[in-house]
Amino acid sequence: MRRAWPLTGRGTGALVLAVACFIGAGQLGIIELVYFGVLLIAVVGAGFATLYLVRHSETVTRTLVPDIPSVGGELRVHVHMEVRSPLPSAAGSWRDALPRGLAGAAAGGLPAIGSGLAGGDRTVEFDYPLTATERGVYALGPLSVTTGDPFGLARRATTVGSTTRVTVAPAIVELPPLWDPAGEAGGTNLTTTSRLGQGADNLIARPYVSGDSMRRIHWRATAHRDTLMVRQEEQESTPQATVVLDRAAEVWGPGAAGRPGADPAFEVAVTAAVSTVARLVRDGYHVAIRDADGTELWDPIPGGDGDEVAAMATSFATLVAKLDDGRRTPADATAGLDFGTGPTVLITGQTGHPAMHVPVGSPGLLIGIGPDPDAFRDAQAAGWRVIPVPPGEDLLESWGVAHRRVGRVRA
Repeated sequence: MRRAWPLTGRGTGALVLAVACFIGAGQLGIIELVYFGVLLIAVVGAGFATLYLVRHSETVTRTLVPDIPSVGGELRVHVHMEVRSPLPSAAGSWRDALPRGLAGAAAGGLPAIGSGLAGGDRTVEFDYPLTATERGVYALGPLSVTTGDPFGLARRATTVGSTTRVTVAPAIVELPPLWDPAGEAGGTNLTTTSRLGQGADNLIARPYVSGDSMRRIHWRATAHRDTLMVRQEEQESTPQATVVLDRAAEVWGPGAAGRPGADPAFEVAVTAAVSTVARLVRDGYHVAIRDADGTELWDPIPGGDGDEVAAMATSFATLVAKLDDGRRTPADATAGLDFGTGPTVLITGQTGHPAMHVPVGSPGLLIGIGPDPDAFRDAQAAGWRVIPVPPGEDLLESWGVAHRRVGRVRA
């Protein structure tokens, strides 16, 4: 931050004393006071010269831990600053400019730095914690440094270094299992099978044909059928689960299509989407993530692939609602989509909409973000299991209330 008055308390006192010496010299007739006043002004001028005429250069490097924080998480910023100056400088202060999505005290003191003539560059390192408050991509910095001259009479505020890109991903809430048991709706705990695979335990026998390896002979089946039989493995397949995030702007607040973090309800929806995907992937489902119009928001994620879930959450840092997508009622949110064999989760906003289309053979779970739980009564009557999330209420808390009331969803 640039200061209006460039002198320190010591420099201001020296300037006031010099003026007093000039006045005293005229009133008292003591010529030595003039010399002393000139000396004080010269010292103050020399202090300014060391700050504004001597060349300084600084290089700033920031390290973020973690690299990609999530909303509500803590971010630690480590700053490495290299200072090149032929003259020493007095102790000063620093302040890092914080963007909208980060909060904390990004300011502190700088130690005195010696001359660089003998030892080359001088290094200063410091760190500070921040809290990620809004989803999005932000520019942290630049760094403002206030330094003083070697005499401690003058100070100068400068902006050094460039900004650092900070990506704040949506928070992933640790939800309990969505279906009880997890495999009941088609996860890897209860897989289906198809022929000609490489399964270890799912074996069937077929008649021997020319070219089959003798090591694959199934002796028990051969004895039972009185003809040579060989083992044929079956292939395990993991049915899909589908998570649909309704991004139509008309079901969210006016700021949802503008920038990330602008609409609290849409932020809850994004958190619910990534948290649901993370839960399903952890339970072993092959998860497809789509918009309500069928557009894939991310490539399908195989069961157990936590790294891909983290990558998806990072990409959702800039996700916003869509304006004028051509759909006038959220009843179309699931119509015409191929849901596979597993469960379907729809996340939508407050609409008061008519009944949703329920995919045949797939249990439907609707997470409704809005102040009026009765707005989703038609969807519930159509077969959806509804979890309402009122504004300002934590997603995990709403989930717990729904579980205590109706229990887990069953296929």
